[in-house]
Amino acid sequence: MQVSIKSADKARGARLEARISNEQKALFQQAAMLSTRTLSEFVVASAQEAATRIIEAHETIRLEREDQIRFVQTLLNPPEPNARLRQAARQYRTMLGV
Repeated sequence: MQVSIKSADKARGARLEARISNEQKALFQQAAMLSTRTLSEFVVASAQEAATRIIEAHETIRLEREDQIRFVQTLLNPPEPNARLRQAARQYRTMLGV
């Protein structure tokens, strides 16, 4: 079965098509009905929520309390650059002509 879903952005009129089983469609329709949404509204909202969660999980760094403290302390009191870092900085400045 093929389901076409119109984007919530009516100005663009973008469409998304997905092939799903009859069982999936019935499940989605029941969930849409229970949430008082149309099937399209339910599928689009659900996909958007999932996409937002996945992107946030990949773009967010989560640290334990001890690591948070160590991170901030290192930012506030950075160690002196070692020889490799100084050499890399010199090469970078040379490359930029600075």
